[in-house]
Amino acid sequence: MDISPYAVGALLYAPAIQDNLVRQVQEERLDAPYSLALCLEDSISDRAVPVAEACAVRTLDEIGSARLAFYRPLLFLRVRAPGQIPRLWARMGAGRTVLTGFIAPKFSLENGAAYLKAVRHVREEAGRPVYLMPTLESGDLAAPDLRPARLRGLKTMLDAERDLVLNVRVGGNDFCNLFGVRRRRDESIYDIGCVARILTDILACFSRDYVVSGPVWEYFDHPDGLRGLAREVRLDLLNGFIGKTVIHPAQIPVVNAALRVARDDYADALRILDMADSGGTLVAKSADGGRMNEYKTHTRWADKICTLAEIYGVQP
Repeated sequence: MDISPYAVGALLYAPAIQDNLVRQVQEERLDAPYSLALCLEDSISDRAVPVAEACAVRTLDEIGSARLAFYRPLLFLRVRAPGQIPRLWARMGAGRTVLTGFIAPKFSLENGAAYLKAVRHVREEAGRPVYLMPTLESGDLAAPDLRPARLRGLKTMLDAERDLVLNVRVGGNDFCNLFGVRRRRDESIYDIGCVARILTDILACFSRDYVVSGPVWEYFDHPDGLRGLAREVRLDLLNGFIGKTVIHPAQIPVVNAALRVARDDYADALRILDMADSGGTLVAKSADGGRMNEYKTHTRWADKICTLAEIYGVQP
C-alpha cells in the first residue's frame, strides 16, 4: 500500500548501533506518530560500519518478527552509498516486511542514478512499495551560480522515478558546515542568510511536486531548545517544509504539535474545498470573518491542511 508523503512527520535519527531501539519501539516509549531512521552514515565511525550494519539488520528483523501489538513507525535505513542497499536487503529476514525505505545522504547528480537503481531493484524483489528519500546537502548546491542548474538536474532525475520518492530531505547542518556557521537555541536556520537562500531555492524547485522535510534541529531536551525547535518548525511550515528530522525523543511531540492543524485553518480548508460544488461564487469570508478564502488560489493549501488533519489531528 502506498504511504502518504505527509506521514513521515517527525523522523527520529538514531545510530544504527544503538542497542535499545527495539525495546523503545515495542514498549511504545516514543510519542506517535513518528518515523525512525537507523543511521549508518555520519553518526557511525568508519571502523564501526560492519557492526552497525549487523545491528540495523537485527533491529529490523526483531521488529518485523515481533508478535506483540504495538505502534510500528515508518522505518528507514540511512545508508552511506548505493552499494549498501542491495547488500543490506539481502541480509534481512522479517525486516523486509517492515522496512519503509532508504535515505540517501548527499544525493547528487553523480550518485543519484545508482541510488534510484538500487531502490528500484529492492522494490521489484519486495513486490510492494519501498521508497527512497534523497537528502540534498552536497557542497555543489552552495554555489549560487551552479545551484539552479544542479537543482533542475536533480528534479529531472527524481521526476523520472517519481513513484520511488517519498520525501525530499535537506541537510541543514551540512550546509551550515560549508560556511562555518551554527545557530544557537534562540536562533533559527532562517537567520543564517546564506543557508536560508539554499533552502528557499530547494523549496522553490521541489515543493510544488514533492513533500520537502525541514532541516534537523540539534538541541536536545533542554526547555530553551524545545522552544527554539517549536519556533523553527513554525517557520518551516510557513516556508513550505512539512516534517522535521529530529535527534531526541523529546523533540517528537513538539513537531507533532506543530503539524496538528489549527481549528480555524481546518474550518477554512473545508469551506474552500466545498466551493467546488457550490455552482456559485468561489470566494467567501472565513468562518470568523477575518480573512478571505478563494477557491482558485487556496485549493492546494486546503488539500494539504485536510491531509495533515487526517494524519495529525486538529488542535482543540
